[in-house]
Amino acid sequence: MAQPYPDSPFFRGNYAPIAIEAEAHDLPVRGTIPDGLCGSLYRNGPNPQFAPLDPKAHHWFLGDGMVHAFHLAEGRVAYRNRWVRTPRWQAEREAGRPLFGGFGGRPADPALAQMDAGLANTSVVWHGGQLLALEEAHRPFALDPLTLESLGYRDFGGLPPRFTAHPKQDPRSGEMLFFAYGLGGPLGPGMAYGTVDAAGRLTRCDRFEAPYAAMVHDFVATDRHVLFPVLPLTASLTRAQRGGPAFAWEPEKGSRIGILKRDAPIDTMRWFEGDPCYVFHVLNAWDAPGSGGDVILADVMQSPAAPLFPRADGRPGDPDAGTARLHRWRFDLAAATNRFTSTPLDDLAGEFPRLDERYAGLPNRIGFFAASTRRNAGDAFDSIVRIEPGTGARSLFTVPQGDAVSEPVFVPRDAAAPEGEGWLLAVVFRAAENRTDLVVLDAAAPEAGPVATAMLPHRVPYGFHGCWRPD
Repeated sequence: MAQPYPDSPFFRGNYAPIAIEAEAHDLPVRGTIPDGLCGSLYRNGPNPQFAPLDPKAHHWFLGDGMVHAFHLAEGRVAYRNRWVRTPRWQAEREAGRPLFGGFGGRPADPALAQMDAGLANTSVVWHGGQLLALEEAHRPFALDPLTLESLGYRDFGGLPPRFTAHPKQDPRSGEMLFFAYGLGGPLGPGMAYGTVDAAGRLTRCDRFEAPYAAMVHDFVATDRHVLFPVLPLTASLTRAQRGGPAFAWEPEKGSRIGILKRDAPIDTMRWFEGDPCYVFHVLNAWDAPGSGGDVILADVMQSPAAPLFPRADGRPGDPDAGTARLHRWRFDLAAATNRFTSTPLDDLAGEFPRLDERYAGLPNRIGFFAASTRRNAGDAFDSIVRIEPGTGARSLFTVPQGDAVSEPVFVPRDAAAPEGEGWLLAVVFRAAENRTDLVVLDAAAPEAGPVATAMLPHRVPYGFHGCWRPD
């Protein structure tokens, strides 16, 4: 018999899991779905099917993946959600209890040591005609784009055993760039970089060693370069075996950024250094025009310390130091120094940056992110922001006190629309009603409020990332 969830922060409010898989063929809509907005929004996030083996070792990042799909067509919105039926999910469902716990999916029974413990709970992308649920410790897991039926892992003909939740899709070549960390042994410094072409074939995969083992959640890609941020949220198997945190904040190690030309051998990577900071997510990056490819700029959501993780000795981190804000990194490959600079661009606390993906890796004017504007807002975001990083101009859509927004996903009005012309799609938790809406905003004027709102009768728990698949 399943046990009740523990009374802990990751099981309260909209962090709490939902125990249902559901579908609705025609959600109530307030306003009007824009003509031409036809396709599917997918969102992924942790939704544990069982209470954890050890509540003290549990983390928000460790719940089973559940994908939520909103299918938009002819002014109507249909909805479906499904757990990603990974081998771990299947084994635990059959056992009727949790079998794994902690980072790395440690099994309660040593006989399960060789079982895949993937969660597929962080992101979702559409590539090569496949819908892929992603996390950073296992290969991509394919789902049927309409039914969300689980189709199994994909390796594209030779992927390493780990992948990233944040591959980059080149809008010009159609290829997908990826990386992996923690290769060569649990919590080790081994990394990989590779590419998958538009048809879903692996075309490159090279391994290298990071300066130290760390959690590398996102990476950076421009038209000419890829960058690998190794930041001092360190990984240590020895520390974990002694009862300490598997991942911990060690600022004394500083920040290291590896830079590689996309078509160059892996051993030509150059490492830059900077002050300690942490970045979970990158907005965009590009090779500065007129620099001959020698200057790289990257807009990132940077915090002074890694949020949600302790120090190496187990002491909790400073929650204020874990607050991210938009910064611009600058690298000069022609300078006689390996230092990079970081300049603040905005003072709003925020996360989950997105852009018009047609400009990925190229200079862009406009970005979007989720933000917290209220004092004591905690870790929920109350606003969706449109920002022009070059000028600082911004506008906000803000929800009522207690409600919370997700990462915004941009959809262009059409293929020829200028940058930033289209819609932003996001889910909004309605605290007073304990349920969720899908909102559609005009991306050029989010402050005007939703042009359409599709209303769900239940909650979509807090999740991480989503994507749009055009119809």
